[in-house]
Amino acid sequence: MGNSALKAHLETAQKTGVFQLTAKGLTEFPEDLQKLTSNLRTIDLSNNKIELLPPLIGKFSFLKSLVLNNNKLTALPEELCKLKKLETLHLNGNHLRQLPAAFGQLSALKTLSLSGNQLRTVPTQLCGLRHLDVVDLSKNQIQNVPDTVEELQAIELNLNQNQISQISVQISHCPRLKVLRLEENCLELSMLPQSILSDSQISLLAVEGNLFEIKKLRELEGYDKYMERFTATKKKFA
Repeated sequence: MGNSALKAHLETAQKTGVFQLTAKGLTEFPEDLQKLTSNLRTIDLSNNKIELLPPLIGKFSFLKSLVLNNNKLTALPEELCKLKKLETLHLNGNHLRQLPAAFGQLSALKTLSLSGNQLRTVPTQLCGLRHLDVVDLSKNQIQNVPDTVEELQAIELNLNQNQISQISVQISHCPRLKVLRLEENCLELSMLPQSILSDSQISLLAVEGNLFEIKKLRELEGYDKYMERFTATKKKFA
């Protein structure tokens, strides 16, 4: 991609606050973007070949949305955690194994997508994020859901297509969790905490494609209570 094309994109971005450059074979984050640190609200560099996010990402203090789906990122810089206005972060289809230690400082974050990475655990850093609505951790290598999950403030947690065989009973204490997706994992029915049904806020539990038949779920104690929440929620959206 020529400099003149990049220049045109930069000029547009200066006016609109949006820099979008997808599927252009970029191997690195365009350094010229640092001229626009106070303009940009949205950066979308999806479907490129970017391997590293430079520390200068921390200078985009007005950034609300960062989309880097389908790149080659293996790690994220700590500087990313300085983005106090960031509300949306999409990093699907990269090679991430963990999140920066200070990730919990992204205090405005509402939507986080990390589908199709190499995470092995539910990152504990997510528990400090008070405005989180949707967390997508599908298609990773997560094997269990730890006790710390009870601090998670998300409304929807997507753990489809992992290798989960154990879930902490604490998940039923999540204060805002309404939608829990656990499709295509390695769960035995005995490993599904009954408190999710009898004693949680969860009104949509998706567990197809595990090591038990769905009809067996209906025999569990608390299933009636779960169905009450499920039906009430359905009416609300009908």
